[in-house]
Formats: sequence, C-alpha cells, structure tokens
Amino acid sequence: MSADARNPTDGREAAGRRAAGEAALRDGADRAAAEPDEALPSDLRMARALWPVLLASAVGLLPFTIFSTYLVPIADEAGSGVAATGGLRGLGGLAALLVGTALAPFIDRVRKEWAAAGGLAALGLSAALGASGDFVLLAVFCLLVGASTSVLNPALTAAAADRYGTGKAAGRAATLVTATQSMTAMLAAPVVALPAVLWGWQGDLVAVTAASLLLALVFLARGRRAAAEGPGREQRLGYIASFRALGAVRGAVPLLLVSFLRTAVFMGYLAYLAAYYDDRFRLDPGLFAFVWTLSGASYFVSNLLTGRVTNSAGTRIGTERLLVVGLVVALVSVVGFYFTHRLPFALALTALHAAGHAIVAACAVSLLVRRCGPLRGSALGVNAAGQSLGVFVGAALGGAGLGLAGYPGIAAVFGALVLVALAAALLVARHGAGAQEQEAKAV
Repeated sequence: MSADARNPTDGREAAGRRAAGEAALRDGADRAAAEPDEALPSDLRMARALWPVLLASAVGLLPFTIFSTYLVPIADEAGSGVAATGGLRGLGGLAALLVGTALAPFIDRVRKEWAAAGGLAALGLSAALGASGDFVLLAVFCLLVGASTSVLNPALTAAAADRYGTGKAAGRAATLVTATQSMTAMLAAPVVALPAVLWGWQGDLVAVTAASLLLALVFLARGRRAAAEGPGREQRLGYIASFRALGAVRGAVPLLLVSFLRTAVFMGYLAYLAAYYDDRFRLDPGLFAFVWTLSGASYFVSNLLTGRVTNSAGTRIGTERLLVVGLVVALVSVVGFYFTHRLPFALALTALHAAGHAIVAACAVSLLVRRCGPLRGSALGVNAAGQSLGVFVGAALGGAGLGLAGYPGIAAVFGALVLVALAAALLVARHGAGAQEQEAKAV
C-alpha cells in the first residue's frame, strides 16, 4: 500500500502542493506574456553581451556540417560505402528526438549555463570520437551529436532569453541565437573547407573538440558566478508536472504544432530541392550551389529582421498576425514552386519560401519564450525534439507524394501540412487575443 493511501491527508496535501506549483508557474508564464514593452537594446549590444551563447550555437552546427561536407573521404577512411556511412546521420536525428523529449523538463530544473556546458562537453567528446574514422565510433559520433545538440540548443536559447527577463527583449535575444544558427548553416561549408586544406577533416573535428571544451569551461564559470550571486528558483515542478504545466500555457501546444509542421514542410522541401532543379531545369551541382545559397541567405535575412521587428516595442503588427502571414507566404510559394516551368520564377519562389519559413520560425520562438516564462526551457526542448521529428516526417511524406503523383503530389502534401499549421496559428492568435482581453479587464 502506498504512503498516500495510508495517509489520505498527506496525499491530499502533496497533491495540493503540486497543483499550487503548477498554478504558480502558469501564472508566471501569463505574467510574462502580459509584461509591458520595454526599450529593446541594439543587436550589437546584445551580441556583445551574448557572445559565448552565439559562438556556442554556431559551434553546435559544425560536427554534422563537417560530416556532410566530407562524407566521401570519411566513408573511405571507415572502409564503408557512402550510403551506409551517410545513413548514420539518421541516428543523430533519432537521438535528438528521444533525448530532447526526455530531458526537456530538466532544462528548467538546472542552471541553463550548466546544461549548455554539459551539452558542449558531450559535443566535444563526439567530435573527438568522429575524428578516429572508425565506423562504429562514427555511429557513436552521430548519436552523441544528436543527443548533445538536443540539450545544447534549447539551453542556449533559454539562457539568452533569461538574460533579458520575460518581455520582448527576451524574445529578441532568443531569435538572435536562431539567426546565428541560420547564418552558420549558410556559411559553415566554406568555413570548414578552408582549414581542412591544411589539416584535413580530422583536424576540423579536433578543432571542434577544442572549441567545445573551452566554451564548456566558460559556461561552467558563468554558472558558478550566477549561483554565487543568488539562489535559483524556489518553485520547481516534478517531471510529469512540467509537461502538464507547459500544456496549460495559453497557445503553447498550437505553437509547438506550428513549429513541427513548418519544419516538416521546409526540410521535406529541401530534401528534394536539388532533384527538382536537376529534373526540371537541368542544373548541375555547381549551379545548384547558387540556389542553395539564395535560399540560405533569404532565410537568414528574414529571420534576423523578423526577430527584430516582432520584438520591438513600437511594432504595428502583432507577432501572432505575422506568424499567420509567414505561413500564407509559405503556402503560396511551395504550391506555386512545383507548378512553375520558368527558372526565374522558380528562383523567386525559392527565396520567398525560405523567407516565409524564417518569419514563422522567428515568431514561434519569440512567442514560446515570451508566453512560457519560467517554462521556456522545457518549451524550447520540446520544440527542438518536434523539429527533429519534423525532419523525418517531411522527407517521408514528401517522398510519398512525389512517388504517388509526381510534383503535383508533393505540392499537395506540403500544402496540406501548411494548411494544418495555419489552423493551429489561428488558435495561437485567438489565445493571444484572449490574454490581451483579460489584461485589459484587469486594468
């Protein structure tokens, strides 16, 4: 017989304490969403304050970039085929999904700096194992990279937001992290290629190990200073209670659904982008590199500007409305893209589609950070896990649509996913309007 069954009064008191804790965190999230606008620091000032976070977010993308860029020589070193070695990256996605979901609540239970330090240490270890070139250790490398980044990325984003409280400045700080990651994704391939001329791909991975471990020490030191300056939060929920409290935050679940569906569409679209341009316009890999750069540049610029605009105190368009606008742009561009037969139109739609997704991504992160308040670490962890799942779902559904009905089929699949995301975004906007009405009545 359980202790609660033997002592009904104690059981009711424990349940009451849990309920009170959940209510307190929900109230904290609601207060965060309703916090008045404050002056937004300049991006340069924020970047100077957040330089370890931004640098770590860039380093986190390098291991898989090196793995993809040098897949052929890595496969030769491992004594395996390109397909078998390349398929190991799927282990990273699986690890990111499982570990990210399982550890999401813990990001709010420990100091974000310590969570980031742990993720960086694991990332450095994975890069060192990958540099060996052994096939089995490469499999461990992929697993560890996926697991470490599933903790590292949400911890860094939440740490950046925590530095600026719970208002729009916090949302802007979080979007600076995502903008840095998008810039790194665009520039990482040539950046890792230059030093590899001197020391090869193994040297690149060893350099990632050194950078990761040094940054881990920086975050450990920052965490110790923060712990010495003051105690952590008094209110901490249990594991399952954290998920329940997150689900009770206004608009959090629809936001996570929007993020998952957006990732599925964009990553599925990118998976077949080279094949589409080769089949319809006969672009070889050299020319297609321009298309890839165009898409990456459009995403980066749109993500950077959207994060600034939507988190500014004097903005005239609400973040929820901008989220809907971005999804409409993504819907029109992805459907139109697969029906165009003119290269200039295809290029324009490629840039427009990337911009639409960047708008949605920046709005989703901003809203999660601002609405979830003390639960933002858990929210960002679940969001990252959902995005990992979206990569697989998008590629699988896009391939099914392409196989069954060609390009009209893939357009129908991605269009349907965006429509579902639009419906979820309208729920997000309705929850936002309800929160504003409650705030007005309270005043």
